[in-house]
Amino acid sequence: MKITVLGLGYVGLSNAALLAQHHDVIGVDLDAARVAAVNAGKSPIQDDELGAFLADKTLSLTASTNADAALKNADVVIVATPTDYDAKSNYFDTTSVDVVSERALALNDTSTVVIKSTIPVGYVEQARARLGTDRLLFSPEFLREGRALYDNLHPSRIVVGDSTARGRQFADLLLEGAKKTDIPVLLTDPSEAEAIKLFANTYLAMRVAYFNELDSYAMAGDMDSRQIIEGICLDPRIGQHYNNPSFGYGGYCLPKDTKQLLANYEHVPQNLIRAVVDANRTRKDFLAEQIIAQNPTVVGVYRLVMKEGSDNFRQSSVQGIMKRIKAKGIEVIVYEPELDEARFFGSRVIHDLAAFKAQSDIIIANRKSPALGDVADKVFTRDLFQAD
Repeated sequence: MKITVLGLGYVGLSNAALLAQHHDVIGVDLDAARVAAVNAGKSPIQDDELGAFLADKTLSLTASTNADAALKNADVVIVATPTDYDAKSNYFDTTSVDVVSERALALNDTSTVVIKSTIPVGYVEQARARLGTDRLLFSPEFLREGRALYDNLHPSRIVVGDSTARGRQFADLLLEGAKKTDIPVLLTDPSEAEAIKLFANTYLAMRVAYFNELDSYAMAGDMDSRQIIEGICLDPRIGQHYNNPSFGYGGYCLPKDTKQLLANYEHVPQNLIRAVVDANRTRKDFLAEQIIAQNPTVVGVYRLVMKEGSDNFRQSSVQGIMKRIKAKGIEVIVYEPELDEARFFGSRVIHDLAAFKAQSDIIIANRKSPALGDVADKVFTRDLFQAD
């Protein structure tokens, strides 16, 4: 088949690589440097398995900045463009999805257009009615940053928001490219698929918020959070996973998806979803207060990325801590190898780790690192289990 993927970020590029094992895939992106990297067999995003896959596997994958040419002959079009949360409208900004999906449908009257970008509940039904088509589908992705290709090759489940032959055909494409066998496949109605994505991510955010609030309580009471967490997680109904305290949930998905789900509840009574959104802000407030109370002159931020193996700074929780500390007039400096710039949002970026350590009175680290072992007495972290 001929497949076009619009957007070569985590979602788009990992899908393109997966499908290019058996089909002719063209990846389209506005960023010429990103396109050049893919054509050279290199990954423009940090994902070790994806990088090795592009370099070593025989794939029928090319990249281009010319969307129209790639769309005209496509059997399947995958839309993986950004849908950032718009705080003013209190809703996802779906402009990029609107534009490219409408263009894809207009240029080719037979292709199936599959949205992989996260969208509000009800989006596909409304778009189908507006455009007079049944060729527009939604299939949620469940990928971790830094493990995007792995999670495509070994998916926990495949969900497609269409129960017709089109939906089955797309599910079969994903199954064909996967290494894992016996993958659960769920073909649903469009809005149900959209809800699956938002509710799944909000549950994960709720779990992060729960263990963070447990940790805040233990800190306030001078108790050992680790002992409490280990004790409650021995209950198999709770489980010993996704329980490591942090500075808050962040990244590309959880902050915006929880807010979008809350917006979808506009006319539905709820308490829990609002609490999940508010808890993340409260956690940052609490931890910032703990740091400020130590009266540092200079606070060092060790890494801006969300977690090990990722190069994504978007909505990383440590940035929220930074802003609160700087608001008190305390200088903040940053050590982040992924940054070439001299400043990050007004804070000095120190590229020499030894100099960074020497200049910092306190070093805040969302996740511990052996690189900070020699200054452990300076490090403020809530990483109890050395896990993401």
